[in-house]
Amino acid sequence: GGWRCWRGADGAALRWCITGVLCASFLGLGMSIAVLGPTFPNLAANVRKNVSDIYYIFVGRSLGYLGGSVLGGVLFDCMNASLLLALSMLATTAGLYGIPWCKESLLLTILMSVIGGSMGILDTGGNVLALNTWGSEAGPHLQALHFSFAAGAFAAPILAKMALGGSESGELPGAEKTNQSVLKSVPTASAASTTPALKDHHDEDFLWSYIIIGTYILFISIFFFVLYSKGSSARDKSKASAQRGTLAKYHWPLVGLLFVFFFFYVGAEVTYGSYVFTYAMVFAEMKESEAAALNSVFWGAFAVCRGVAIFGAAFLYPGTMILMSLLSSAASSLALAFFAHYRASLWVGTAVYGASMATVFPSGISWIEQYTVVEGKSASLFVVGAALGEMCIPATVGYLQGRFHHIPIVMYAAFVTSAMTVLLFPIMYKLANVPQENDSKEVSDSETRAALLSNSRLTEDEEDEEDEEDVREWNDADFEVIEMNDKLKNSLMDTSHKIHGDSPAEVSLQPHLDDVLGNSPVVAGGSPGRQNGNVDWEKSE
Repeated sequence: GGWRCWRGADGAALRWCITGVLCASFLGLGMSIAVLGPTFPNLAANVRKNVSDIYYIFVGRSLGYLGGSVLGGVLFDCMNASLLLALSMLATTAGLYGIPWCKESLLLTILMSVIGGSMGILDTGGNVLALNTWGSEAGPHLQALHFSFAAGAFAAPILAKMALGGSESGELPGAEKTNQSVLKSVPTASAASTTPALKDHHDEDFLWSYIIIGTYILFISIFFFVLYSKGSSARDKSKASAQRGTLAKYHWPLVGLLFVFFFFYVGAEVTYGSYVFTYAMVFAEMKESEAAALNSVFWGAFAVCRGVAIFGAAFLYPGTMILMSLLSSAASSLALAFFAHYRASLWVGTAVYGASMATVFPSGISWIEQYTVVEGKSASLFVVGAALGEMCIPATVGYLQGRFHHIPIVMYAAFVTSAMTVLLFPIMYKLANVPQENDSKEVSDSETRAALLSNSRLTEDEEDEEDEEDVREWNDADFEVIEMNDKLKNSLMDTSHKIHGDSPAEVSLQPHLDDVLGNSPVVAGGSPGRQNGNVDWEKSE
């Protein structure tokens, strides 16, 4: 008993270690994405181009991100998660180390797409590993993961500022708090073009921000290698394979709808974060410092709400959290679209909109996990949907804003996207709950039998994966059972000799003892509970 308690505590400690390392890696992911904004002018100077001429490095990174998400989804279903994450973080490190020394724009784009790819793998894999490790308890851990991402994105511009010596402090107010990637160049471009003289002084300084972040990510990859050596994912895989039978009736339609849902949600988040600075300057006629403060309010509320959600997820259902987020985003985007000319409405609306955006992505993943199995391929579709939204919606809004200067397209886009998510969620909820409504007792009975059969097959598959010490433990238990049964047999035989002479008691006891002794060694492959289940089922047949 004591050994089993120690073993359970050891397993819990390992699961917390996995969460810790994943959070640390997502902090690095946030920093890697956000550091590009403040250092963008320096990168342009490094490859001897204007800021407006190297916008394609964003496209390179986004395409890499999409490719990495898809590749990660396929690879996670067939190799060890910790190993794959360790390798993807090594690739990120290599890219970050290479970027500051890069003098050719083509090479810079290639390095950016390598970083994008490895980030896509991390984004997909981090969510899958957290779900596999914690199962139905994954809610707070997913929130912590995405909070770490927001914290990293918040910290990176500050780190870059420190590396740049603080003298460019007035330059990049719009890009500063943006924790997503696509259109950081919009506010950066105008700011950077005004201060070409500063670039030369800071080339060496800006190198350090990439090298610090790269070294941090290298450090985290070592932890993933340690987790891999501990065999952390072996148990996760067996757990996942045991759950594999619980796919929802409409699994792929559900995954498809969530893909569209994340497309609109992440697209809206990035669009507002990227354009609110420009909106404040052009439509609200704010000073630059005030517009930067408005932008900070959005991302600040976003980061704070993600932090609070870690605790909220411990006692609120994911569905409840999504509903609260969607209703508050609908209300705030309505206020922003139609009442933004009132200053109070603009400030409060921006804060509420930022806060309501914070929890949707992690809550969405833990919500669907309640109804169906989320494997690598499903998770990669969510990440691809988010990445496509991040690419397409801001680009579309930028194009339309260029055509219709007098209309605040950003605010209308926020309202339309939140209306879409509000419409999609009830449909997803209905689809997810279909199987529960149609289940009958016969179905559940046949499922029980199927589960018992599959468990008896699983015992053979899992023998290879079990720890030697587990096997030794069960073997010890077997010998104890055999010794007990021997004693029982002998004592019963003795009593039968005393009462009836030989035959009747011996004949009646023999088959039962043979059953017990014959069945007990099988336990070495599985668990005692599972074996009892098989015995009971055989008796009932």
